[in-house]
Amino acid sequence: MSPETILTNARLVLPDEVVLGSILVRDGKIADISTGVMRSGADLEGEYLIPGLVELHTDHLEGHYAPRPKVRWNPIAAVLAHDAQVATAGITTVFDALRVGLDDDADMTAVEMRRLADAIEDCVREDRVRADHFIHLRCEVSAPDCLEGFRYFDGDERVRMASLMDHAPGQRQFARIEAYATYYQGKLKMSDDVFRAFCERRMRESAENSSKHRIAISEACRERGIVLASHDDATADHVAEAIGQGIRVAEFPTTVEAARASKDAGLGVLMGAPNVMRGGSHSGNVSARTLAEGGMLDILSSDYIPFSLIQSAFFIGEVVDSISLPQAVAMVSRNPATAVGLDDRGAIEVGRRADLVRVRLDEHVPVVRTVWREGRRVA
Repeated sequence: MSPETILTNARLVLPDEVVLGSILVRDGKIADISTGVMRSGADLEGEYLIPGLVELHTDHLEGHYAPRPKVRWNPIAAVLAHDAQVATAGITTVFDALRVGLDDDADMTAVEMRRLADAIEDCVREDRVRADHFIHLRCEVSAPDCLEGFRYFDGDERVRMASLMDHAPGQRQFARIEAYATYYQGKLKMSDDVFRAFCERRMRESAENSSKHRIAISEACRERGIVLASHDDATADHVAEAIGQGIRVAEFPTTVEAARASKDAGLGVLMGAPNVMRGGSHSGNVSARTLAEGGMLDILSSDYIPFSLIQSAFFIGEVVDSISLPQAVAMVSRNPATAVGLDDRGAIEVGRRADLVRVRLDEHVPVVRTVWREGRRVA
């Protein structure tokens, strides 16, 4: 866009309504919003204009850096490939999840996580990326090397979020050992005897490390102003522990009990957009649709499929009658932005950043036509 641009004849998805109207963009921000069609400006042909999506938790970057076992791609090229995919899915702000604390399914090292972070920061500094990138540390608190991995990010100002997670058997996401066996035996091709020893070791590591690592990382994050998230809470006790540690976002609660307790405590409840689209969790945990029906869902995340974020925004209202399109769009824009303190974006309102996405619906599937970040076309 030029320093001043008009977008007209658009179905504007505003915070509380959808209207046919126009917006004026000046110096990268929304300067004016009006109803009706103007004679001048870029004609959006009656297609939707929504705020740029804000993605808080995507594991997608790793797949570009390590596309096959023992294969490593150039980290800057990996960041650019990831960035192109998220931007063309309408995501204008993305929190790239990097692992801290490595378990047995991780074909990577802490040094490689730091290498990816350096590549992200290099691409941002050199203006190579289309989306606005931040770093989200996925802290596997049961892993013996969790704190060692966390220290690789000391002083890194692009780290804005950290989640505390424990994927040991019997814990949270894998409270049912059957689900753990399906995931890990299938992924790592273990025999029953090897799997049994693996579980015993992971449970021992969890007992030895989880509590002290949660405390240490939560204290460090509070000191640095990093937003904390809990991951896969299953019980009211888990939520109470999270609140005591200063958690602000409840990522992927696995039960209605945990989701309700999180919502009642004022935490932002985040669920996966793939869960919405599939109609349930791949781990057999609570359905995102169930939480939405109960008013317990605030934020959606693409998790492992970038396009699922915009897809779910235009789909969830079809399966949950109580959710309007503005409410659904807020789950992928304003609500996640607010949860991490990015109050300059996430809604089509005067004064906010002109992070915008032009969308056409074809047979109920959103087609991203154009993406702008701070008034500049990036896709």
